[in-house]
Amino acid sequence: MKRFYPTFITTFTLVLLTACSQSKPDAPSENSALHSISPTKEKTDGWMQNGLDSWLKDDWEPTISKDEKVQEKYMEAKIITDTSCSSEKVKFVERDDKGFTLQEYYDKAEAYFKAQERDYENSHVEKLNKMPVIGSEN
Repeated sequence: MKRFYPTFITTFTLVLLTACSQSKPDAPSENSALHSISPTKEKTDGWMQNGLDSWLKDDWEPTISKDEKVQEKYMEAKIITDTSCSSEKVKFVERDDKGFTLQEYYDKAEAYFKAQERDYENSHVEKLNKMPVIGSEN
């Protein structure tokens, strides 16, 4: 009886761990009857994702790549030759060998907001600063 419990626990643990470690196939892709009723459609990006992608491509990246501090720290210069007019351009692109850090994001955000035009007349911060504070004498 003393040998039964350790043997039973070991056997049960091995069966449980091997059963849990096997990956199960995706149910919709393996189920042919389900495909005949409701075929799987390719997933497309939504409106919000497309908006974010276009903003990153059209606004964020060009603005960031112009800042000298960001170019120096996080980017490398690539020379692009134009064969039609035989001219060379220098374009700054992200380094492939670096990892992402919060400092990098902070530096890029600082460069982006520094480059943006500010409308101080309609700024929410200015409007809040002009509001009277409760309990003040103003």
